Amino acid sequence: MPELSPTRIAFLLFPDVTQLDLTGPAQVLSRLGNAAIDLVAKTIDPVMTDAGFALVPTATFDSAAPPHLLCVPGGFGVNDAIDDPATLDWVRTAAAGADWVTSVCTGSLILGAAGLLQGYRATTHWAQHQHLAAFGAVPVHERVVFDRNRVTGGGVTAGIDFALALTAAIRGEAHARLVQLSLEYDPAPPFDSGAPARADADTLARYRALAARAAPGRDARTLAAAARLNAAVSAP
Repeated sequence: MPELSPTRIAFLLFPDVTQLDLTGPAQVLSRLGNAAIDLVAKTIDPVMTDAGFALVPTATFDSAAPPHLLCVPGGFGVNDAIDDPATLDWVRTAAAGADWVTSVCTGSLILGAAGLLQGYRATTHWAQHQHLAAFGAVPVHERVVFDRNRVTGGGVTAGIDFALALTAAIRGEAHARLVQLSLEYDPAPPFDSGAPARADADTLARYRALAARAAPGRDARTLAAAARLNAAVSAP
């Protein structure tokens, strides 16, 4: 069997990240073979996730090695990340030399705010999908979207499908099938309520209320970030 080429993978880590956006694809991509994963944050201090436990960074913006694969997860902390120039600067720098520039869930809005989705087809969590176009992306309602070296996954659990599709692109379908079997990824959800078109009206309303409490002003902050990007792009 030929030796697998090394792959350095960097996940952006920021406060109030949705941990499954990160840990789901990290578990899959760790099985690429000859792969090394860094969790990259502003400092080396533990970072609290939306699940109430912390993840420990393995590198900082200053110390992280240039990745072959950049992955940006999402979560209710996305707007604070978008508003932080140091975070966007690192994302741009990491993306500049990466073979793959990717995101899961609302992580695509961070890529968008960094100016990395202009003219690219992309997806994100259904509740924020309407904002992709403001960053110059071409919104697509699909679970996983490839456009050249940009790969975006939809909401939270799409990160596993995203990572398997990316594994196939990097190592081939046979390897991706092996990883899927090794994880016994054979989903059979007990309810058919995983998309707004199939959720009942009460569940949909309850989610929207929860999101509004968890991230007040989220839509306005996202659009303000898009306005800043567009102003910077159009400046002489």
